[in-house]
Amino acid sequence: MVKILVIVIVGVLGAIALLELGLRVFFGFGNPLIYVSDEEIGYLLAGDQSSRRFGNRIEINQYSMRSHAIAPTPEDNTLRIMLLGDSIANGGWWTDQDDTISAMMTQQLQSQLPVKQVEVLNVSANSWGPPNQLAYVQKFGLFGSQSLVLLLNTDDLFARIPNPHIVGRDRNYPDQKPPLALLELFNRYLGRDQPIPPPSRPRPQDVVAYNLDMIRELNAIALQQGAQFLLLMTPLLREIGQPGPKDYELKARSRLQSLTQQENIKFIDLLTPFNRHPDPPSLYRDHIHLSPQGNQLVNELLLEQLN
Repeated sequence: MVKILVIVIVGVLGAIALLELGLRVFFGFGNPLIYVSDEEIGYLLAGDQSSRRFGNRIEINQYSMRSHAIAPTPEDNTLRIMLLGDSIANGGWWTDQDDTISAMMTQQLQSQLPVKQVEVLNVSANSWGPPNQLAYVQKFGLFGSQSLVLLLNTDDLFARIPNPHIVGRDRNYPDQKPPLALLELFNRYLGRDQPIPPPSRPRPQDVVAYNLDMIRELNAIALQQGAQFLLLMTPLLREIGQPGPKDYELKARSRLQSLTQQENIKFIDLLTPFNRHPDPPSLYRDHIHLSPQGNQLVNELLLEQLN
């Protein structure tokens, strides 16, 4: 009886060990990207980390960018572009490093331009909006970039005040590695988030105006530092076709259009080219995030506008 019990225990432990190994090797559980809180930015990816999730390679450099390590300023004969964005620019765990918009831009520009090196800095994090992006630029600068590209989606016009309290409380923003891949799997799909205190600053009465002010500030910083500023906005999948954007989105879009005209900002609204695509759903992996085909289309449209 004791021998049978020992065999059962060893078998169970062996199965758990194999499951743990499989979750780590094949799915990347146990090694999630971790975040750090920042009072102004809200949160950003911790620097100098790498991971593989479902086979996709993710590299974060010393400045919390989804890019390779960089020098604070570009070397001679180097084209440096800063791409500011949210999960669409970042690509998330579902996008391999080479399939991000910034990687596609780097590869195409490097093959076309007579420069020693092209660096497209991917400054982004999940659910960032203009307030997070402006705070990052105010803290770290443009790193000598000749162009600043702000890639938004429609929801970013309604982005909230950065909240540093989500780090370590929201399961999507862990602040430390879990001891076991099994524990991460359980917490991600069956666990509960901790209560999240609101940000210390009050919510603005006009959230669209608040975000438009952030965009205006980013343009001003680019102009001050002699960088070209380019604004792109991707639509949600439900905005494509009929009935199109909802009334409140149309009003926010109109206000954004007015801002770009007042400030002479080069603006690409991707709703029109996405509507012209023969198969718009193929550009998305869900209702908001883009597929590699969607990333490639954004890359092509973006490069057409860059000087």
